[in-house]
Amino acid sequence: MDALFWCCLLFGALMALVTLIFGDGLGDAAGGLFSIDLHDVFQPVVLSGGITVFGGMGLLLHRYSELPGYGIYLLSVMGAALIGMGMYFVYVRPMRNSENSTGYSMNELTGMLAEVLTPVPATGFGEVLVKAGVGYSNHVAASFDKVDVPAGTKVVVVEVKEGTLYVSRMD
Repeated sequence: MDALFWCCLLFGALMALVTLIFGDGLGDAAGGLFSIDLHDVFQPVVLSGGITVFGGMGLLLHRYSELPGYGIYLLSVMGAALIGMGMYFVYVRPMRNSENSTGYSMNELTGMLAEVLTPVPATGFGEVLVKAGVGYSNHVAASFDKVDVPAGTKVVVVEVKEGTLYVSRMD
């Protein structure tokens, strides 16, 4: 019994150390292995914490309590699950929800407000500045209404076709 708990304690501590050093890369690799919706629960920090608590709690209960073997295993599993859930809800989940992404789809720009940087001629192309995601980006633009749109004009993106934003003046 002691050998199992010592192995779990040492393996969990080693896994925590490896997670600390190789954090994001290991988390992304492990996250890709799970196809269920709760894959964040299986993040290395949660797993290593649970395994370490299982080993440490099992050792302490075995040494300092009069519980039978199945009671020690049961309490150790319950303690590991409780600590693992705590780590998930206190650390992993808030960190996942706080991430900002700069990625966006061109189709998401439809309906967004923009400012003309390079004048958009009635039949040609110009350039607009659009707030997309957490930053701003420049895009090729054409006039949706087939009218000239001077620089500095506020416009709205009406549609996106083949990487070009078709814009119309804000009236």
